[in-house]
Amino acid sequence: MEEILKRMRGRVLSHAPGPDGATAISNLFLAVLAHRTVPTMTLCDPIICVVVQGVKEVLIGGSVLRFEAASCFASTIELPAMGCILEADAERPYIAVALILNRDTLASLASEVPGPAEKGSRTGFGVERATTDVLEALDALLALLDRPEDIGALGPGREREVLYRLLQSGHGNMMRQAILQGNGVTNIRRSVEWIRQNLGQKLRTEELAAVAGMSVPSFHRHFKEVTSLSPLQYQKTLRLQAARRMLVTSADTTQAAFAVGYESASQFSREYSRLFGISPFKDAVRMRSSSYLFGYTI
Repeated sequence: MEEILKRMRGRVLSHAPGPDGATAISNLFLAVLAHRTVPTMTLCDPIICVVVQGVKEVLIGGSVLRFEAASCFASTIELPAMGCILEADAERPYIAVALILNRDTLASLASEVPGPAEKGSRTGFGVERATTDVLEALDALLALLDRPEDIGALGPGREREVLYRLLQSGHGNMMRQAILQGNGVTNIRRSVEWIRQNLGQKLRTEELAAVAGMSVPSFHRHFKEVTSLSPLQYQKTLRLQAARRMLVTSADTTQAAFAVGYESASQFSREYSRLFGISPFKDAVRMRSSSYLFGYTI
């Protein structure tokens, strides 16, 4: 396994990703950081992330996850997460590779990989030791960055192989739950999508439960199991994240607060400071002066 990780380190370093981590392969993102970071809040899309070198810690709800070399983090639902890099320096930078999950491809593959989803598993995220097969498939996808002319013809097949190997790994059951229609995870995803599309509206639990096709008690239980947050906590975090994106451009505190559904600018400032550890005004000044970019924090 160490030989594969060494090969992947070389490939990632040779392509020196920019601040957003984007590559010529649309769903593939890379990260290289030569220093430790302070805890940073981000919105994690459905994704897998393999740490190639270094150590990172992520807080999702009340769950603390630690990623080391060969750790594979997977999320099947959009999740607010607080992350920081714990081990990285100029000689041994933090290196990670992430792939945005394609649900359609997962769905088409699920029937080909033995192992029906267990009804008891409802979590929407987790960390497992990456299998050799997953690393080999991911390395083969990375190799296409050396030959960009081959990406169009070979990229989809190699991305499909990564997802196939993922379904065979310890994440397989969670992946199946993510695409199995009519179960708790897919029902909660509908309510999550409603929250994201209606950030400025007042959250009504009965309406969200109806969107998910559940009773209110069942909805609360399933939402917490899948996201590790209550619906209100989830909405609040997404609202504050959206406001932060506005502040990095030109919006002032009051405009940002009202735009994401707050009726009180002072309440917005208190909750913003509690989440990000800094006032909205000071955070805006800091982000604008440091060319702050929102990207995939992996």
